[in-house]
Amino acid sequence: MSFLSNFISGLSLGSIYALIALGYTMVYGIAKMLNFAHGDVIMVGAFTVIVVVNSLGLPGVVGILASVLICVLMGVTIERIAYKPLRSSPPLSVLITAIGVSYFLQSLALLIFGSTQKSFPKVFTVAPVHLGELTIKGESIETLAVTTVIMVGLTLFINKTKMGKAMRAVSEDREAAELMGISVNRTITVTFAIGSALAAVAGLFFGATYGFIGPYSGAMPGIKAFVAAVFGGIGSIPGAMLGGILLGIIENLAKAYISTELSDAIVFGVLVLVLLVKPTGLLGKKINEKV
Repeated sequence: MSFLSNFISGLSLGSIYALIALGYTMVYGIAKMLNFAHGDVIMVGAFTVIVVVNSLGLPGVVGILASVLICVLMGVTIERIAYKPLRSSPPLSVLITAIGVSYFLQSLALLIFGSTQKSFPKVFTVAPVHLGELTIKGESIETLAVTTVIMVGLTLFINKTKMGKAMRAVSEDREAAELMGISVNRTITVTFAIGSALAAVAGLFFGATYGFIGPYSGAMPGIKAFVAAVFGGIGSIPGAMLGGILLGIIENLAKAYISTELSDAIVFGVLVLVLLVKPTGLLGKKINEKV
């Protein structure tokens, strides 16, 4: 029973990682860049809920909508100001800029909210499910369900809609997509908007799970979600989901049965082993380049 309880907790944690990883994999799959500020957008989304609900006294649903709106606007603004001018620059320049944006958001949150973690409000209440001696938290069920629905929705969006087809075209060949009349700038902006909206949802469940949010709360989940995206095959939406779920289960079981201090090392060690066997990740596809 203890194993099952830890396994379900790992599923819940993995669902949060999967939500964050979906944002990573969307941006990388289409724009071919790693947005390392993504984890800090999650922190901003969570703080937005805290301000709207705790400080302004508005209902939780207003806090959720405000969080999504702020994160979308922030994601689009970051893309326009920080990343768009570097679109033709070497990948290292974009990577360094992304790290700079991450530190900027952390420092800004530190100035506004201070270093003390803030209590996250109860924006939704889901009754726990009791199966004999096993109790499954309502938040765990809702996190897994929402993540699954989002993954299915994103897959249908990418494969069935006009904008989704434009995203796939930009991902395959940016110059050819432009020649076919596709607006590359608009497509990448929409990609950042979707990724940032996912970050807001992830921030909501992260805050609901842990109960507190600080200026650095998004840093480590962001790194682990990137690991999850690579683990599952970065650029693959089902891969991001699978990688996040597996990462959460491995981390939780490692904490329960091996060592809390070594859990992160075990997670990264598993990633190294997987990449040694399958360099493209579990669901990643090998791309053959013509010379």
